[in-house]
Amino acid sequence: MRILFLGTPDFAVPSLRALIAAGHEIVGVCCQPDKPQGRHFTLTPPPAKREAEARGIPVLQPATLRDEAAQRAIAALAPELIVVAAYGKLLPRAVLELPARGCINVHGSLLPKYRGAAPIQWAVIRGEAVTGVTIMQMDEGLDTGAMLLQKSLAIGEHETAGELFGRVAALGAEALTEALGRLDAIAPVPQDESGATWAPMLQKADGAIDWSQDAAAIDARIRGVTPWPGAYTTCRGKRLKIHRARLADRCGETGKPIGGDGLIVACGRGAIELLEVQPEGGRRMSAADFARGQRLTAEDRFGI
Repeated sequence: MRILFLGTPDFAVPSLRALIAAGHEIVGVCCQPDKPQGRHFTLTPPPAKREAEARGIPVLQPATLRDEAAQRAIAALAPELIVVAAYGKLLPRAVLELPARGCINVHGSLLPKYRGAAPIQWAVIRGEAVTGVTIMQMDEGLDTGAMLLQKSLAIGEHETAGELFGRVAALGAEALTEALGRLDAIAPVPQDESGATWAPMLQKADGAIDWSQDAAAIDARIRGVTPWPGAYTTCRGKRLKIHRARLADRCGETGKPIGGDGLIVACGRGAIELLEVQPEGGRRMSAADFARGQRLTAEDRFGI
């Protein structure tokens, strides 16, 4: 089948590879424009572009798909089907109506739960035990189209969003291959709007830790915002990044360190043991080393 693939980040690459391995003709890859990254703001191509160029596949990078020139470029490729995996923007009606077999999307959640830009992260933050992928038909809404296929997987007890990302991406590629293999036989299932929840794009503020919350909720948030935007708190008026942590079977006054080995902070209920942290302007280190270096006492309090 002649397929135009729309995808941008690492999540998209396994699906693109799966389409190629299945023998489909990839007429082009459309992704977001290159962006400056790193300390020197070096203009960097997205992962899907790098994969496409390595395989000699034409790449489109329009600033917007609402531009008529971009739409003409897509039409010129004459795709029978458009496959989308984390492209990053909604498709306008003019693009949705271009391919004869429509547009399908690889979404990283069990729809209708977690529609939006960050389904994997919010599933972890909300303490879900199970997540998965949905292959769905696309319409003009945000992840609202009829579903073709779903596959689920368990979220590990200590798994971060970054670690889960790779597993969900691989499952999405597997589900996509299966769905395309029996596309004519699948009866689309409308989503139950009453069960819809949202997964908006994460902001830096989503990494702030509120120690008055339950320890399990804090642990889930730390894992859900790792690696980006990253969890953080404050200690003695300075920001402290939290890279790794785990639940601790202790209790104490909210936000204060609890005596003993390592660095354990009391929550609204329960406690969190910080394992690896990074002081403002400093390097990553073990939380125990940080506590010793700061000579923390029971009078200190962690905050936002």
